[in-house]
Amino acid sequence: MKVPMLDLVAQYQPIKEEIDQAVAKVIQSGQFILGPEVSALEQELADYCQCAHAVGVASGTDALHLALRACGIGEGDGVITSPFTFIATAEAISYLGAIPIFLDIDQESFNLDPNQVEDFLKGRSEVVRSVPKAKPKAILPVHLYGRSADMTALMKLASAFGLKVVEDCAQAIGAEHRGQRVGSFGDAGCFSFFPTKNLGGYGDGGMVTTRDAHLAEQVRILRQHGSRTRYYHKELGFNSRLDEIQAAILRVKLRHLDSWIAGRQEIADLYRSSLRGGSIVVPLDDARGRHIYHQFTIRVPQRDALQAHLREMGIATMIYYPVPLHQQKAYAHLGYREGDFPQSEKAAREVLSLPIYPELTPEQAGFAGEAILDFFQPAS
Repeated sequence: MKVPMLDLVAQYQPIKEEIDQAVAKVIQSGQFILGPEVSALEQELADYCQCAHAVGVASGTDALHLALRACGIGEGDGVITSPFTFIATAEAISYLGAIPIFLDIDQESFNLDPNQVEDFLKGRSEVVRSVPKAKPKAILPVHLYGRSADMTALMKLASAFGLKVVEDCAQAIGAEHRGQRVGSFGDAGCFSFFPTKNLGGYGDGGMVTTRDAHLAEQVRILRQHGSRTRYYHKELGFNSRLDEIQAAILRVKLRHLDSWIAGRQEIADLYRSSLRGGSIVVPLDDARGRHIYHQFTIRVPQRDALQAHLREMGIATMIYYPVPLHQQKAYAHLGYREGDFPQSEKAAREVLSLPIYPELTPEQAGFAGEAILDFFQPAS
């Protein structure tokens, strides 16, 4: 039995007619950039994410970059974030000449640890060597794997210390914390529509959500070469526009998103029921919110050997992420050292993401679970 990491063709087949009609409608309209499909998606995503405004951009990375800039983050400013994430999180900070201030993660959720943030802001942290160069101006929490960071604690700290908050929601559309959707807590929320995401397009795309009308307008200006009125430019901006075809596809998929999330949650339950015990640490449901399981990521000390075993069995897996950002060559200039963020470094050695998507069959999930158990308890 083959178990792929993801099967986007299987996702397409049941909605083929809806998708094909939506794409054909855009082609027949002759309008391909910032038209009615983008406007409609922006309103639908704003409603879904419990925000007043949403602005479509060209990618999730651009969403982070433009949101930070719209929040006034610039040269030399410090932005607190996690080192255990995709590099785009920190890249967006660096694009502005700002400095990522990495702080460690909580070992259960893999998200930024509010206790580490509090210790840093109160001057109790010893490991952050970029501090003399970077006064913190913002917090950029990542809702990793589809589980919300502890936004109650982080928003309290941001308020106490006068910091902006930009949420990296690239993996977490529909996730909730205490009944509130991610992307609606901070000054801005940033989403990716990369094809592998829970709500993925057929190319790149992104969205900024916010409750702040002025910030939304700033992002709209920045995405269109610094212009609100064509050929009149109030500042230098960027070319970062979500196109009509992607918006039309995403509008179709958005109607199915909650049922797809429910499917992912069912697969997660199947994995959990078969993998409990031993040296396997499985992700738990979020007791304070809604985990949407962009990934089902287990932790095992023998990660590399287990991955090789599963590969031989025809079961795909991925490592998100094998090298924390503070240990990447691109950020060597910040001066962090091995051991600075032990939870992030330990996670990078142990995490393994299993196949999880709504079209995955119970038989495929069961086969993957049995193969993992066989690795730890081989048949005699």
